[in-house]
Amino acid sequence: MTDIEFRTDMAFSYGEPTMVVPEVRRLVANNPSVFTFKGTNTYILGSNALAIIDPGPDDDAHFEATMRAVGRRRVSHILITHTHRDHIDGLPRLAKATGATICGFGRASPESGARKVSPSGTEFVDEGFVPDLVLKDGDEVAGDGWAVRAMFTPGHAPDHLCFAMPDQNVIFSGDHVMGWNTSVVAPPEGNMQDYMASLERMAEGADAVYFPGHGGRIEKGSRIARAYLVHRRLREQSILEAIQGGHGTIKDIVTLIYRELDPRLFRAASLSVEAHVDHLIERGRVAKDDGAATATAMLRAV
Repeated sequence: MTDIEFRTDMAFSYGEPTMVVPEVRRLVANNPSVFTFKGTNTYILGSNALAIIDPGPDDDAHFEATMRAVGRRRVSHILITHTHRDHIDGLPRLAKATGATICGFGRASPESGARKVSPSGTEFVDEGFVPDLVLKDGDEVAGDGWAVRAMFTPGHAPDHLCFAMPDQNVIFSGDHVMGWNTSVVAPPEGNMQDYMASLERMAEGADAVYFPGHGGRIEKGSRIARAYLVHRRLREQSILEAIQGGHGTIKDIVTLIYRELDPRLFRAASLSVEAHVDHLIERGRVAKDDGAATATAMLRAV
């Protein structure tokens, strides 16, 4: 497995907006963890009528910092990269305070308000999310001093959008591409086939500066997307070789492949392996016990 050079340096102070490019400010929520790095990034775009990308967690200090950064200016739009809790829990309060148009891909859940367990072991609300303005791939939204184009990039989440800002040669990459670590792809919500297809799309695009949902600025973003794509392909080959070698369970594969794994990340690693195994099964490279869930099945190479 080739090493990826992760970037873990990030200049910021909680509660203080940082100008990252002209007319774009970043606020970092104080919700650090092994999954969120320093915290969730909220971006404020524009000069007078503003747009906000990802309200972040429902946190008093982060909400107040966001409103201080907005000041007397109007917030016309709130853009949502995806509906994981650390990105969207602060939405109701921010929407009420600003009256902004909520924009996102949207999602429908058969059990609105149902609670699921995320890879980090925390709960998130998997509710039907119906934005005021539904954005599909290629849709554009603009305001005073800002304009973005939606890029549909499912995989980490089924509703994931990146936002390209062509005038600045910038892409807000959400949790799809992050410079400090690879993205968690956790079944059943995460889908490895979709994720790798979305990575291919980003890798083939012109180089832009990426600003992710967690972590700092990524120079030459498409190069990083290519590196992550290679990493995923090599990881999948390692998983296939492990199964060919008789390692027939997800737990066995994780123990073999992930050396010196932080115990807090064992579940996330297991879900990532499960996503790769599902991808191998879809392609006819691996089979499992009839009727068994992938996580508990005995696996064999085909």
